[in-house]
Amino acid sequence: MAGTRGWLRLSSTVAALGALVAVTACGGGGSADGGKGGGKAIRIAYQAFPSGDLIVKEKGWLEKALPGYDIKWTKFDSGASINTAFVAGSVDLAAIGSSPVARGLSEPLNIPYQVTWVLDVAGENEALVARNGSGITSVKDLAGKKVATPFSSTSHYSLLAALDQAGVDASKVQLLDLEPQDILAAWTRGDIDATYVWLPTLEELKKTGKVLVSSRELAAAGKPTLDLGVAATSFLKAHPDVLPAWRKAQAQALDLIHDDPDAASAAVGKQLGISPAEAGAQLQQGIFLKPAEQADAKWLGTPGKVGGLADNLHSAARFLVDQKQIDAAPDLEKLRKSIHVEGLTDAVAP
Repeated sequence: MAGTRGWLRLSSTVAALGALVAVTACGGGGSADGGKGGGKAIRIAYQAFPSGDLIVKEKGWLEKALPGYDIKWTKFDSGASINTAFVAGSVDLAAIGSSPVARGLSEPLNIPYQVTWVLDVAGENEALVARNGSGITSVKDLAGKKVATPFSSTSHYSLLAALDQAGVDASKVQLLDLEPQDILAAWTRGDIDATYVWLPTLEELKKTGKVLVSSRELAAAGKPTLDLGVAATSFLKAHPDVLPAWRKAQAQALDLIHDDPDAASAAVGKQLGISPAEAGAQLQQGIFLKPAEQADAKWLGTPGKVGGLADNLHSAARFLVDQKQIDAAPDLEKLRKSIHVEGLTDAVAP
């Protein structure tokens, strides 16, 4: 059965890849050289969750820092679709969860990208919530129920971790692969009983549901998830001036979140189409590092001493193997080489 699931996952990836290549060929995916040639284009994949990345986009800081580049921001709904875009060579930089990164660095994808930043550590901004009237009061009640989550995402990883922690066999749960906007529609129709998803969709679902467990609780139990910045290795080599500017902009955004939450909330609110007050409440549910912490031994680390993020990705990959989501985890040394620490200390210096 595991082999069948693996074939289905690979088939869906190939199908999605074919569609994406077709779109790119029609001119919708930015420059055609995938960042390998001399083109002055930066293709950024972003996701609509509260983060410093949305602040950078809203403020136009990257455009101001790199006026010689044509910068294209494209919204994606999940890490799985971003991985597909990287395979197609149609994305240079991205905001993506740690679980899809662990998958992307594993067989069969082996995506040539590197982790460059920790956007946030998941807290209450991702959670497992059961719909009112579903009869679910705990994770143990999910056996036999319909539970949706975007497959290959941090929420998928956390859902599997929550089931494992509660002693529930994942094969006994009717798991459905849905993107956040589809989860909201299915929830409204009563087609699903529970879901593990992130903000801002999560905030809507909590109005008619009960949170069973959050990613903050799972992190405390040894299964943390993060949102990361990644960059195509070929792009980093071809455009060495871009990452320092991108990191400086992301550091500025983290400073804004900590030092001027009202301004941060206003920027995020504009990007999400919600009020500053709502955006502020959502930002408070995530865990945001201070810029200098990026180079801490717990996170990215420094040249010659890669930090604990590599161990986190290794642990995530091994868990995905145990859950039969991937066939084998990459070795720790490969993951350490996928953490891009060069120039980090300069970027996060006060």
